Formats: sequence, structure tokens, C-alpha cells
Amino acid sequence: MDKLRLLATTTFGLEACAKREITALGFTDISVQDGRVDFSGGFEAIPKANLWLRTADRVMLIVGEFEATTFDELFEGTKALPWGDWITEDGKFTVTGKSVKSKLFSVSDCQAIVKKAVVERLKQKYSREWFPETGPEYKIQVGLLRDKATLSIDTTGPGLHKRGYRPAVSEAPIKETLAAALVDLSYFRRGRVLYDPFCGSGTIPIEAAMASKNIAPGLKRRFVSESWPQLDEKTWRETRQEARDAVSSDKIELFGTDIDPDIIETARHNAKRAGVADCISFEAKNIFDITALPSEYGVAIMNPPYGERLATMDEAAALYKRVGEIFRQNPNWSVCLLTSDEDFEKYYGKRADSKRKLFNGMIKTDYYQYHGKRPE
Repeated sequence: MDKLRLLATTTFGLEACAKREITALGFTDISVQDGRVDFSGGFEAIPKANLWLRTADRVMLIVGEFEATTFDELFEGTKALPWGDWITEDGKFTVTGKSVKSKLFSVSDCQAIVKKAVVERLKQKYSREWFPETGPEYKIQVGLLRDKATLSIDTTGPGLHKRGYRPAVSEAPIKETLAAALVDLSYFRRGRVLYDPFCGSGTIPIEAAMASKNIAPGLKRRFVSESWPQLDEKTWRETRQEARDAVSSDKIELFGTDIDPDIIETARHNAKRAGVADCISFEAKNIFDITALPSEYGVAIMNPPYGERLATMDEAAALYKRVGEIFRQNPNWSVCLLTSDEDFEKYYGKRADSKRKLFNGMIKTDYYQYHGKRPE
């Protein structure tokens, strides 16, 4: 097993962001499907991908893939896979599943069949009939898409959006992975000024600061595969040290405001936990009280309240109108805004230069982008 087959799961619409990250990390055999990016690497790819991926949800180890249109095919195909290469004799394992456009549509039945097949394979491997399940944890996933079964093991544990810096959140938070994607898809790059006028608990500016300072998003958390004997402690320790050594000391300027003073205190606390408190200026301020932007040029990235989330539709419309007034008076600024309101452009007062469909949790949204002038 010199080369492992892995996949990074993503929220729909963020596959391109994850692919760019995976390519930058030097992995090979990269291919993209809806909601996932497949790639290959050595054993060190598991800690490296988990520590560094900003926009992916989790990293899965692919054990095998095969066609399965009957329960017998699913059982035999699963049983033929080398589960004993990964699951220890005392390993604790569970099975989750999903099925899309496949003849085997009963997820609960598929999970039970996979569980039984894995047990039968482990019986052959370890020559025993009963397993204590007191050791390392292995979460197996059976994914069926158009009658193709993908059997994989979760190497991450709690999703990659669990960075560890945000124990407290505002009422309607944006996931860290989506916030990182909004930054990646924007015109913000290291050296530019960023401003979020609806920063809430600070997720967007914090993710921008971490990316600018090259802080690995998983540096301050643990992963389920750290307990696996196949991945020795030295590999994890060296990968973490390389990530610490890669942190940049460059000075960056980021700003966040929000109407709620308590949420601003939470944002400051979160920034401190993330190690970027010196990079971001947070201030309690109402969008209707803003008369000047932090600099002549910059990028505004925001996830404002919208009707089905926090504010009423009338209140959201007033917010969008105010945002449009501010930034039309400051044409040097690029504006990137996420909302589910299909009438946003009407309230803003201008058609977006581009927009992209994304999902904020279960809410279908559009990411509107307005191109500002670049600094000379």
C-alpha cells in the first residue's frame, strides 16, 4: 500500500476550491465528481490533507469501488476488500450510507449488509468469531451512486470545519469551510485589505487571516485516524511541525463590524484562539452608521442576514440597499456577498459582474461578485 486512494468530500459548488487546494498540496491522480474530489498519495497524505484542507468537509480513505445492483453483489464485493489492512482486531467500527440514483435505494439495508460483510472478512483475517471493539475507531461509509458502490473509511472524525477556534457562535453562523471558500473565490489576496460589515462571530475575516498567514486550519485539533496503528505518531508529529514552520509573519489588515457588541467580543475571542487577533480590527457598528471604509482600495466579503435566516425580508432589502449605496460610492472596492434573496441585485441597485450558486447549510444561495478597481 505505497499509494493510497483518498477522496475529499465537499459541499456542492465547492469542488473547484478543494481541487485547487489538493493540487497545491502536491497530490496526484486528481479527479472531480459532484461533492467529492478524488486523489492519491502516500501514508503522509492523510495527516497532510486533514491539516491543510480549508474548503473540504472531510477526508475519506477509499477501500474499494465496484458495481452493485443486488444485495448479493454488495455483500460479495464488500467482503472481497482488504478490511484487515486497516481495521485492527479490536477496532470499533460503524457503517453509514447514502444512495443516489441506484437500484439499491434502502440505505439501512445496505449498511447492514456492509457491516455483515466486513465482519466476515475480519473473521477470516483474525481467525476468530467475536470482536471486542475496544480499540481505534473506524467509520465506514457505503456510497451508492448510479449503481457504483464506493466503500471508504473516514480519516477525519468531526468535520474539517471544526477548526477549534469557535466554541461560541452567533445565531446564524456560516461554516468555517464555506467562509474559507468565499475568501478563495473572492478577489482577496495577501496584501489587500478585507472588510466584513456583518462579521458576526468573525468567521470570514478569521479564515481570511489564517489563509493569508498560511496557518493550517487543522493545526489545533485532533483527527480520528491519529489512533490508527498504520499511521505512526512520527508522521503526524512531523507533518504538524512542518505546518508550524510554514506560518507567515507578514502583516495583514482585516476589519469586521457587526451591530451586536456581544458578538464582537465573541469574534475577538475567536480570533485570539485562532492566533490571528493581531491581524483583525473588530468594532461594533451598524451598517447604517458606516460613513467611511477602512481604506481606499479593498475587498468586502459578507454573509448578511437574509429573510429566511435572521431578518425579515423588508429588513434584508433595506440592508442590501444600504450596502449598495456604500460601495457604489467606493468603486475601488470589490464586493462579494452571499444571500438566498433572488431579488438582491434589485435592492443593491446594480447587476453583479458574476454570481455562483452555493449552499449555506441547506439553504440555496447565490454568491454575488462586483469587481472593484485594482490598486495601481
